[in-house]
Amino acid sequence: MTSSDKPDNAADSPETPAGHTGVAAMDWAAASADPQYRAAVVDLLGALAYGELAAFERLAEDAKLAPTLADKAELAKMASAEFHHFERLRDRLAEIGEEPTRAMEPFVAAYDGFHKQTAPSDWLEGLVKAYVGDSIASDFYREVAARLDADTRALVLAVLDDTGHGGFAVEKVRAAIDADPRVGGRLALWARRLMGEALSQSQRVVADRDALSTMLVGGVADGFDLAEVGKMFSRITEAHTKRMAALGLAA
Repeated sequence: MTSSDKPDNAADSPETPAGHTGVAAMDWAAASADPQYRAAVVDLLGALAYGELAAFERLAEDAKLAPTLADKAELAKMASAEFHHFERLRDRLAEIGEEPTRAMEPFVAAYDGFHKQTAPSDWLEGLVKAYVGDSIASDFYREVAARLDADTRALVLAVLDDTGHGGFAVEKVRAAIDADPRVGGRLALWARRLMGEALSQSQRVVADRDALSTMLVGGVADGFDLAEVGKMFSRITEAHTKRMAALGLAA
C-alpha cells in the first residue's frame, strides 16, 4: 500500500503488549463468533480494499506526470503492488463469506472525497501525497491491527508492507529542493493540508461505521479506550513530523 511506506526514522510501532490477550490472542474462527467484531473486521477490510484500489488508480494517474520514463516505470511497478494488495483483501472478504463490493461501498465517498480535495497539481505534490498523506492512513490501520485476531492482523500488516514508494519519494523530493529551495515552502504547506484532510477522513470513516467505532473506543474486547485513542493520534502526528523531516520539509 502506498500509504504503508515508513521511513527508517518513523515513529515506533503501536505499543502492543508483550503477549497478546483477548481477541488479539484468537484466530479468526474464534473471534468471528462475536457478530459485532465480525462486522468491524468486514468494515476494516472493506475500507482497506477500496483504499488499495484507489491507490492503484492514483499511482497510474500520477505516472502520467512523471518527468522521465524511468520514473514512469517505477510508479507503474508500485501501482501493480497496490493492485495485488487489493486482490488479497478482496479474496479474503470472499473467503469469509462477504461480498467484496458491498464491503467496500460504504467507504467510496470518503476516499473519493479525500482524493478530490487533494488532487496534486504536479509530480512533486503527487509524491508528497503518496508518502506523507497516505502514510497517515497506514499508521492508523497499524494501530488498529494490534487489536485484531491473529489471522486478520497478519493480512492487514502484509498489505501495509512497503511498496518502495517511501525511499523513491524522499530521493526525488530532496533532489528537487536542492535544485530549487523555494520548492520546499510550497511542499511543506501542501503536506500540512494533507495531514488535516487525512485525519478528517479517518475520523469520518470511523464515525460513520458503528461497529468500527465501537471497536476503537473499547466496546469490542481489547479495543482502545478514549485515552488510548488520544495517544494513538499523538503517535500518528509524531510519525508525520518525522516523515516531513525525512523529506527535508518543516512540519
